[in-house]
Amino acid sequence: MNNILFNYMSRLTSLSEEEQQVVVNEIQIEEFMKGTILLRQGEVPTKCYFVLNGCIRQYSIDEEGNEVTSNFYTEEQAIAIFNHHKLDKSSDYTIACVEDSVVVVGDLDTEKEMYTKYTQLESMTRKMIEENFGQVQAEFAAFIASSPEERFKALLMKRPSLIDRVPQHQLASFLGITPESLSRIKKRMNRGL
Repeated sequence: MNNILFNYMSRLTSLSEEEQQVVVNEIQIEEFMKGTILLRQGEVPTKCYFVLNGCIRQYSIDEEGNEVTSNFYTEEQAIAIFNHHKLDKSSDYTIACVEDSVVVVGDLDTEKEMYTKYTQLESMTRKMIEENFGQVQAEFAAFIASSPEERFKALLMKRPSLIDRVPQHQLASFLGITPESLSRIKKRMNRGL
């Protein structure tokens, strides 16, 4: 697991191997069982996460009581809820483990201390956020402009492992369709092969 962290830090910082080792020794790595809720919708987030292994889902409950999946986080993806603009600072999302997962757990209260101690970590975090934000913008624009079948094809191209890793009803919610529609799309695509 540490290799993932070292590779990531090497890509986004110029920290020496010794400095990387010191950082890795100071961070908290935890294992969570499938089904573990890391954050509930309505709670104020105090942690951020970086997935080393596993799959974690972000979803919310709509007015009708339905779960609406907005993202899946897998290896080498960061999870942070940016809600400082809200008066009550509560999360609009629930974050839950779809699989047994190993994650770096960051404490938002001590984040500034780490940035002061290791200035390149703040730069690394900014780069991570910029990469993620750009990707989210592009994916959202493509999502809005595409049909359900095009969304599924895009998922197959960009994140094919999700097909086998998450339950179909969650995948359908993520694609903005019903599970039945997803089944029909899969059947059409299988016939076309």
